[in-house]
Amino acid sequence: MNSYITFGIMTYGLLLGSFYNVVGLRVPMKQSIVAPRSACPGCGHTLTAGELIPVVSYVLQGGKCRECKARISPLYPFVEGMTALLFAAAAWLLGWTGELAVALTLISLFMIIFVSDVKYMVIPDKVLLFFGGLLAFERILIPLSPWWDPLAGSAAGFSLLYAIAFVTRGKGMGGGDIKLFAVLGLALGWKLVLLAFFLSCLAGSLAGGIAMLLGKAKRKEPMPFGPSIMAGTLAAYFFGEPLIDWYIRLIGY
Repeated sequence: MNSYITFGIMTYGLLLGSFYNVVGLRVPMKQSIVAPRSACPGCGHTLTAGELIPVVSYVLQGGKCRECKARISPLYPFVEGMTALLFAAAAWLLGWTGELAVALTLISLFMIIFVSDVKYMVIPDKVLLFFGGLLAFERILIPLSPWWDPLAGSAAGFSLLYAIAFVTRGKGMGGGDIKLFAVLGLALGWKLVLLAFFLSCLAGSLAGGIAMLLGKAKRKEPMPFGPSIMAGTLAAYFFGEPLIDWYIRLIGY
């Protein structure tokens, strides 16, 4: 891919990542994403344009507020940088095809959810409703084959997680996770959304085990599942078909 194009899409990702931080932090609190302007949560200092440059401002200020010297959460530059990297990876893997629009929408959804789930352990309905409508519209313009696969995927994602929540009486899956997989099914179709769930559970188990080993979490203590869903779903979306083919060959079918 042309280096100028790569730089452009990464810059686009950085800017959107900064916006996704705002959305993920404010929407669960029922705050406007337009006003007031971003400010230091410690001293209330309104951030200037020079303090809002994605990633760069954080590095130049040493991860601290310029006014009160309070620590700035590394969540902000992480989301900005990760959005840029994922945007560039999607363009590299898919090229300039219509499917790239679906991929960027999916990544955008996940970055907002990552923020809200890590910060509040909430997946906002407003975010799911917006992206569900957008993905449904994109799948009309950029359909899967067969045409009904997005509908089957949405039904499969919702039904599977709802059944788990019903059997575990809400302890296995939250309502936000159930609705999220209904939305993800629109983008992935039924086969890949089931694979996404399996990989998400695998990622969640690994993350939970590592967190307990490091003393960052306790057994049976709730943990944000959103980041694991993000990892599992993106792996299924970009590499799912080869993974399924490999598994079929492995078991001898």
